[in-house]
Amino acid sequence: MNFIKKISLYSLTSPYLKKIDILHKPRGNLLICRLQHQTPRMSKTALMILAEGAEEMETVITVDMLRRAGVTVTVAGLDGAAPVLCSRQITLVPDKSLVDALAERPEYDAVILPGGLEGSDRLSKSSAVGTLLKEHEKNGKIVAAICAAPTAFAAHGVASGKRVTSYPTTKDKMAGYDYVEGERVVVDGNIVTSRGPGTAYWFGLTLIELLTDKAKAEQVEKGMLISNY
Repeated sequence: MNFIKKISLYSLTSPYLKKIDILHKPRGNLLICRLQHQTPRMSKTALMILAEGAEEMETVITVDMLRRAGVTVTVAGLDGAAPVLCSRQITLVPDKSLVDALAERPEYDAVILPGGLEGSDRLSKSSAVGTLLKEHEKNGKIVAAICAAPTAFAAHGVASGKRVTSYPTTKDKMAGYDYVEGERVVVDGNIVTSRGPGTAYWFGLTLIELLTDKAKAEQVEKGMLISNY
């Protein structure tokens, strides 16, 4: 066909519609439209494991920030899908049980452990958590923990010898690691650790940058007024 006019319009209605080419034929009023679809980029995935006695701020802040960044986060209950009583007597409801989360998706781009002394102890004693962490570390996926939760790394033999941090009072449980003090978040390859509730925002921003990019992390930080307020 011979066309004398081609107009490209970018769709304002669909994030997956790249553009519309409107081709005008010389004779008559016939318009031929060709739709060009842009394949949507798959969202990164993260698994937050929620155990009884978990630190609620570290759980909610991290999940909230990742979701703001477009990461698909699954909050999985260690002992099932029932509501979980956290360290400050706040009850959180998992999206599903850990068993169901792993049946649906055996591997995630990141596995995240929130702190809380009781919650971290339960994570440390779970063989399912140990297997999950080891497999994800081996496959180069992000393995992250905050506050007391890095003690679960030590319990399961994960990230041995790596640079890590944790809540100050748990330092003595982190033998065999290159322990770091004075930093909010420590990254060593695919291992991410952080200090406690007050560093949860920077923990979230670091995970956003690793799972997406620096621009997205800056966008979330700006929108939440974490700095430059």
